[in-house]
Amino acid sequence: MKKKKLPIGIENFKELRNEDFYYVDKTGLIRELLENWAEVNLFTRPRRFGKSLNLSMLRCFFELGTEEKYFDGLKISENASLCETYMGKFPVILVSLKGINGETYEKACAMAAQIVNAEARRFQYLLDSDRLTAYDKEVFVSLLRPDMSEAALCSSLKILSEFLEKHHGRKVILLIDEYDVPLAKAFERGYYDQMVIFIRNMFEHALKTNDSLKFSVLTGCMRISKESIFTGLNNLKVLSIADASFDEYFGFTDSEVRGLLEYYGLSDHYDEMKEWYDGYQFGNVEIYCPWDVLNYCYELRADPEAKPQNYWVNTSGNDAVRRFIRESDKGSLRREIEKLVAGETIKKEIHQDLTYPDMYSSVENLWSILFTTGYLTQRGKPEGNSFSLAIPNVEIRRIYTMQIMEYFRETVPKNREALRSFCQALKDGEPEKVETLLGEYLKRTISIRDTFVRTQLKENFYHGILLGLLSFQDWDVSSNKESGEGYSDILAETEDGETGIILELKYAQDGGLETACLAALEQIERKNYEEELRDEGIKYILKYGVAFYKKSCRVMLAEE
Repeated sequence: MKKKKLPIGIENFKELRNEDFYYVDKTGLIRELLENWAEVNLFTRPRRFGKSLNLSMLRCFFELGTEEKYFDGLKISENASLCETYMGKFPVILVSLKGINGETYEKACAMAAQIVNAEARRFQYLLDSDRLTAYDKEVFVSLLRPDMSEAALCSSLKILSEFLEKHHGRKVILLIDEYDVPLAKAFERGYYDQMVIFIRNMFEHALKTNDSLKFSVLTGCMRISKESIFTGLNNLKVLSIADASFDEYFGFTDSEVRGLLEYYGLSDHYDEMKEWYDGYQFGNVEIYCPWDVLNYCYELRADPEAKPQNYWVNTSGNDAVRRFIRESDKGSLRREIEKLVAGETIKKEIHQDLTYPDMYSSVENLWSILFTTGYLTQRGKPEGNSFSLAIPNVEIRRIYTMQIMEYFRETVPKNREALRSFCQALKDGEPEKVETLLGEYLKRTISIRDTFVRTQLKENFYHGILLGLLSFQDWDVSSNKESGEGYSDILAETEDGETGIILELKYAQDGGLETACLAALEQIERKNYEEELRDEGIKYILKYGVAFYKKSCRVMLAEE
């Protein structure tokens, strides 16, 4: 039997249903919106959790002329009364602001105008309406012009709503996707204050003083302070990742992931899917990142032996984590990061209603940014603004460790003398000095502790530290290179070509550093790792066993 296609990157609900893509049914969102009424609803979720597809689904359901076939077999179709009352009964405006990323305020406004132009073009039948006056039509034509003034742009969504209600005799549903992207880009590029005023004015017209509005739904990653752009908007209901309301409608639940895997015959991969991409808690529900789940399913269908990858990391610059790690020279924060990477929780005050200038003004605000953008998640119930925070899963943990290693590589060259001494001690066969200098580096960097994280990941972390130290020396260094009867951790050849160095690493899970060192040395001999260096004509070879446990290390040199 031919399987449905996986909807990777598909944000258009009609396309998804027309082209036979697999759909994880989120139409229960419609019923909850109507039963838990609010005139303006703001959903904040991390990127790649289905916000755009949900808005497209809402437009398809409510929009005039909708065909019932799009919802056949879906949960909402079971509620005949609700479908009869609301399906296909309203004019709907949908605009996405995620494309507003101009280098200047003027370019950003021009991009906003293009977005409004494109949406207004869908309603050009208004030019033939006998319910609009000649003046109305003249004003509507101005919405089609790319050179729309800033003032006209601010009132454009309200004006379009008025004309649609006038023509159809029905109030309008307004959907705004990624409302906070223009603010983020403006902050990055230096025109934030101008953009705040623009967005505030547009929203005041469209959401506060718009008598033609039935209701509105906005989505974004961040909940921007009400005092910033939602001033005076008393009809706003914010639904964040901490709220129990609507908690199951963005992202995939565990049962939805099980169903998807079963459909594609991939149930054997449930455990790794859960370990890598589950772990978010939205309200009271356990949530998987749908972007990751779909991408990994796609890879598995092509290659049943495919391993999980970091798919989400490539959809953003991960700037919040980068800034966070760069604050880790403070001892207390470094210990907190180590606890998080180890799978433990940290209790912190979370403030979800910051402005962009506030976000990076202090380390304490960074906790809130990491939480709202999906780099941290809650565990259990919050107590007021106090949340127990954790890293959601293996994928996000690897983002942290990548940034930790990147920061380590940036800071190592700042102490050239210590770096030179370390490499010279290695070359001279001085294990005690190597151990002392390596231990000093470990004390200053964030370490992978032994709770929750697999031994292999810990060894990879320390492996990265040693490679980072050696990368600034003019040596020929290779990692996991086939040599003898296996793959040695690190092989190095000094710049003069006379000395070879073998480093075999072990993580001492029980704290037995000396035992781990001896096991590393025994492995070097048993697997004949020196063969590669001997083949290169190197006669003087140093064999080191290096063991780690938290921030401690032991270095031993094989006897000749």
